[in-house]
This record gives sequence, structure tokens and C-alpha cells, in this order.
Amino acid sequence: MQVPKWFKVALAAAGFLALGVPAAAQGVTVTISCGSVGKGYNFCKEGAEAWAKRTGNKVRVLASPKSTTDRLALYQQQLAAGSSEVDVYMIDVIWPGILGEFFVDLNQYIDPKVKSEFFPALIKANTVDGRLVGLPWFTDAGILYYRTDLLKKYGFAGPPKTWDELKAMAAKIQAGERKSNPKFWGFVWQGAPYEGLTCDALEWIYSYGGGTIVDAQGNITVNNPKAAAALKMAKSWVNTISPPGVLAYMEEDARGVWQAGNAAFMRNWPYAYALGNSPESPIKGKFDVTVLPKASTPDGRHAATLGGWQLAVSRFSKHKKEAVSLVLYLTGFNEQKRRAIYGTYLPTRPALYQDPDVLAAAPFMGRLYDVFVNAVPRPSAQTKKKYNQVSSAFWTAVHSVLEGKATAEMALSQLAMRLERIKGPGW
Repeated sequence: MQVPKWFKVALAAAGFLALGVPAAAQGVTVTISCGSVGKGYNFCKEGAEAWAKRTGNKVRVLASPKSTTDRLALYQQQLAAGSSEVDVYMIDVIWPGILGEFFVDLNQYIDPKVKSEFFPALIKANTVDGRLVGLPWFTDAGILYYRTDLLKKYGFAGPPKTWDELKAMAAKIQAGERKSNPKFWGFVWQGAPYEGLTCDALEWIYSYGGGTIVDAQGNITVNNPKAAAALKMAKSWVNTISPPGVLAYMEEDARGVWQAGNAAFMRNWPYAYALGNSPESPIKGKFDVTVLPKASTPDGRHAATLGGWQLAVSRFSKHKKEAVSLVLYLTGFNEQKRRAIYGTYLPTRPALYQDPDVLAAAPFMGRLYDVFVNAVPRPSAQTKKKYNQVSSAFWTAVHSVLEGKATAEMALSQLAMRLERIKGPGW
């Protein structure tokens, strides 16, 4: 990827130290574990190599599993063993409480002014017992992708505002498109039993007024009629407007169907926007994004699960200073701007949402700003180190409903009892 002129000018004008990155280090090799969803690995590698060239260091970029569930298991294994193989870890926004003890306190390495340049809520999410264990790299929120050309073709003035509208629109478009494309489906999403399903299902339940699994005080609230109604709705999509195989879909599976032109709607993260508009994409210029639908009930509300990734430095690293330097560079203003423009990764710095270059490349970042900054958090803060157990129990219960193995009421009742056992004396 060619480095744009504005990026070079910005670097020269600001100076390397203005990014919060220490001056050139003596050549060492720093290893970073990056994601591999979409073009995430490529963007990470490009940024890391730019840092290496500027500092005189070397960088080794490792690709981690696409499944966040598998990635967490791998990280836990490496860190519990005290491995120094990886210096910088890319961690989910829900992991600081789970893995924080294994990372250095970045407060000891960076200027407090640097922290003030990020969204305060994200800094708070990365702070565990007063220790800053990660710097926010990019944030995320679930959004609805829709085919503008097909909505127009079938007489719809705009995207659906409620789940009932989505189902009706998806069914009509699917029926029409099936006449020439038997592979066409109305709606694709993440239905595999993993963390992605927790994100999708939390959006459904919250949009119905059914809460957030565990409330802010740590009370288990998921066993309620509104949550059951949300799961029944999602179950009704399977093998009607969504393919049976959706129950094994992760992010890239859904994107593959969508970007091939075989779906009218898709729930996914913002990264898919840039890929859908890539030169080789069959749907380039034929889609847009909006907030996810809400329930048709009076207390229905739009919901987007908060996602996002941070960069953390292992306390077992043999090159902590250089690793922190890499983290500061990758989370810096200019690198985040590059990623926002070319990869539609949501910045963690408020200033970038007013940047004309970013808004020209991804207009939805300005239009949906309120959605992104008010996204619904998963209950990781309340459940702390037990969050992974809570999420696993939740997605397992949800999947059983989607598969038709349990009713929504039965699954939620059993889930509540299981969560009580996980909670024990307390989170």
C-alpha cells in the first residue's frame, strides 16, 4: 500500500516524538500478535514495519486465530506459561480484567497527556486496579449493512428501523432475487457458538429491552420474557431469511456471502465497509450501513455491542521499552488515520471523527458517531475473570435455541441457574 502524501507531511510536521513514540531504539526484534479477520493482519504488518523502519528495530508479526474464543485460549496458555515469545498482544476490549495481570502498567511508560487523547471510556476499560494494561487501538460496534440497489429495486424507501421490518424486507428481496440466484439470502450474521454470537445476541436482547445478561450491579437478569422474545425472533430467521449454515458463521463467513452479492442485509463490524467497496468487490457502491434495528414494542431501542481491540505489552517481554514504543506508534493519530481511511477501522481518538480525510473516506463514521460512542458493553466489568465462563454459557444457551434444541424460556431458565453457579459467592 502506497503511503499517502498527507501522511508523510503529517509525520514530518508533527515529528516522531509528537506521536508519543520514543526516539530510535537500538535494533532489537519485537514480536506482535495481530488479528487475521479481513485485512487486519496486513494493516497491522504495514504499521509495524513502518515503526521498525523508523526506529531501526525489527518486527515479527504473528497471525492469531480468527475466532476470538480460540485467540483468548491461546493467549492464556502462552501467558500462564510465562512465555516471552510475544512482546505485544492485541486484546479484546473484554479481556483486560481476564489477562491484565500479565501485562505491564503503561502508566509507567507514557505521558499522561497521551492518555487524554483517547476516549476516556476506553482508557477506563483498559484500567485494572489503577493499572493501564492496554492502549485502545480501534473500537467497534455492530452495524447493519444493506444493499441500496436492492432496496430501491423492490420499492423500499430506506433501511429497516425494526426487526419486523427487516424480516419482511429480507423475505421480499430474497424471493425476488431467488428467481435468478438460488444462493441468495435475506440476512446473514454471526451464529456460530463463540464470542461473536454473544455480541449478536446481546444486541437482540437489549433491543427488546431485555437487559445485558448481567446488570451493572452484578445481578443476573437474562431470564426474562423480553430476552425470550428476542431469541424467538432470531430463531425465526434460520432457514427462512437466513441460511441454515448461519449457525456456523463467524464474521468472515457472513462477509463472504454478503460481498459475493448473495445477501440483502448483514450484521457485522465496520471493517467490512472498506472491503465491500474494494475495486474487486461485486457490491462496490451498492450498499450502505446504518444502526441495527430495534424491537417493534414501545420500549424497543437500537443497540450495538461494543467491540474493539487494544494493544498490551507482556510483562515477560525482554524488550519492554521497544514494545511500548511500537504500541504508541500503532495507536498514534496518524497510524489510526491511515487505518480509518483505508480499512474503516473505528479510531479510538475523538479528534479523528472530525478529520475531513476520514469523513470523506468513510462518511458513516460521522453519521453513526453517537452509535459508536454509546455502544452497549458486554458484562465483563461486572464479571471480571469469570467473564469468559459467563459468555460461553450465554452463547451456548442461545445456540441451543437457534438450533431448535431448546425453547427460549427453557434455555434462559437453565442459563440463569448456570450463571448463579459460576457467580458463586461473587464475581
